[in-house]
Amino acid sequence: MQTITKIHKVAAFTAGGQGGNPAGVMIRAALPDEPAMQRIAAEMGYSETVFAAPADGGWRVRYFSPDGEVPFCGHATIALGAVLAQQHGDGIFPLTTNHSRVTVEAQSKGNEGSAALQSPATSSAPAPAALVTAALALFGYRQADLDERIPPAIAHGGANHLVLALASRAQLSAMRYQLADGRSLMREHGLATISLVHAETPQRFHARNPFASGGVYEDPATGAAAAALGGYLRDLGWPHGGAIDIVQGEDMGAPCHLRVQISGESGSSIRVSGNARMLGD
Repeated sequence: MQTITKIHKVAAFTAGGQGGNPAGVMIRAALPDEPAMQRIAAEMGYSETVFAAPADGGWRVRYFSPDGEVPFCGHATIALGAVLAQQHGDGIFPLTTNHSRVTVEAQSKGNEGSAALQSPATSSAPAPAALVTAALALFGYRQADLDERIPPAIAHGGANHLVLALASRAQLSAMRYQLADGRSLMREHGLATISLVHAETPQRFHARNPFASGGVYEDPATGAAAAALGGYLRDLGWPHGGAIDIVQGEDMGAPCHLRVQISGESGSSIRVSGNARMLGD
């Protein structure tokens, strides 16, 4: 019988001390077995719960949604960083995921803190026309609703995301879809989320991220998708000026802020940072 360990509840990417995307964080001497991690994540009900154990001078981590394991999760990484800084002091913590090595740098101030993750390597490619057509139909959008400056793409930053840029903020706010249909589409094409974005300015984006592949209608903040978007904008030659701010969660009543720093090196890691706060039991 496995020992019961405290599950920390942390809201990541908060905005002005409010909102944020909640994640479960469990730190143990050794990771639970896979069925136990899946059961715990389902019981938590958050879009992701991260499990961490000391390994090789850093931490071995795995991420689970209520419906299954995911390869990388940004907001849960920020949440983990906040807990590690609270327990071990401020610093940079090396993390080993199932597929890559990343880091999270975190500072703690009581029940609040800040953290910045360095994503896995990034890449992007034009989205297949058939996938774009199916995704537009899922949400009831038309081709004319898209921002032609940012063509649909498959963007990778630890997981694959379909990026659809909308021409207006109102279209983003009107997003609706059927969860079961979204799950089928995302799983068929190996997508973690569909990243719906609107460029208010070249350096300020609004985003919504349906996460049906994990059994979650929508994420209030999605660090992995933010990293993937940053890499895609670099590949596209977008005038990002080295960084963008992403506002997310407003349409859910959970405002979130993500800062995305973009280096000029093709394929390199993206730095995604934000604030975090501990939630009560």
